[in-house]
Amino acid sequence: MSQTNRGRVGQSAKKQQERPVGSNPAQVRLVTITENEDGQRIDNYLFKHCKGVPKSHVYRILRSGEVRVNKGRIDQTYRLKAGDIIRIPPVRMAEREEKAIPPARFETLFEDEHLLIINKPAGVAVHGGSGVDFGVIEQLRASRPELKYLELVHRLDRETSGILMLAKKRPALRRMHEQMREGSIDKRYQTLVQGNWANQRQHVKLPLFKYLTPDGERRVRVQPGGIESHTIFNVMEKYDDFTLLEAELKTGRTHQIRVHLAASGHVIAGDDKYGDFDLNRQLQKAGDTGAALKRMFLHAYRLTFIHPHSGEEMTVTAPLPPECARYLESLNTPTGEKATMSP
Repeated sequence: MSQTNRGRVGQSAKKQQERPVGSNPAQVRLVTITENEDGQRIDNYLFKHCKGVPKSHVYRILRSGEVRVNKGRIDQTYRLKAGDIIRIPPVRMAEREEKAIPPARFETLFEDEHLLIINKPAGVAVHGGSGVDFGVIEQLRASRPELKYLELVHRLDRETSGILMLAKKRPALRRMHEQMREGSIDKRYQTLVQGNWANQRQHVKLPLFKYLTPDGERRVRVQPGGIESHTIFNVMEKYDDFTLLEAELKTGRTHQIRVHLAASGHVIAGDDKYGDFDLNRQLQKAGDTGAALKRMFLHAYRLTFIHPHSGEEMTVTAPLPPECARYLESLNTPTGEKATMSP
């Protein structure tokens, strides 16, 4: 072999050795599905276990048959079963800088071997993404490594505080999602809105349409042809310039309460997306009473559901956060009309 050819071979071998495949050399993996993963779609499973791999590549290896279950080809809609053996081909993972995740310090409202329910503070995302390195789920997984399975049952906006449910077993997650689809979970929020809400109990049914702003931010607006959405509002307390409402969700759309209220002419105090920005600036300044509101006044305070294992009806409550309670106390004396709450 000539010296030139030997040089080319050497360069080729060097390139193969330097090929980026993540922290370990890429190789075929055989993974056995556990009970906690039973019922999960294969594409969602791969997204979770092949972090850093583009979704388009995951779908390509599924279409090509490189991913096999029990030695057979499957499509992206296949739902895994406990005991299935998945063949995952070598995939190129993006190198990512690992960032330290701070320990979770969330108030626990309820916990057993099936569920974990916490009181989420305002300003904390429920999961990482869209410029957020980590959220509640990542913090809890990092601080509770003994939990082999932990997934969000539902979500709350970053600016919203209150009850957040997580499943510690996949069967529990499936049963809770079934209740959500059937509309049998009763979710209630407390919110302070601008103005005098006229009706003691009012149904708002307005279709919601999701869109992106020019800078890529997710927003929602009322628009014909949007997704059917239904909220019931009950008056809890009236003040001169505000009304404290209970919001009862009949559907669970993105930003549903916020957009339904804004479209009804009563924006949420402190809402930086759909609210009154001049009002928000005033709320952030302490008045004569010394109280200020520097967050959105929306709090998930009550959740009623059927326990996924015992079958018993449960109600979990979360008290109004101190900053919201202080602001209510600072308002002038209520004008009366304190509501008798519906069960």
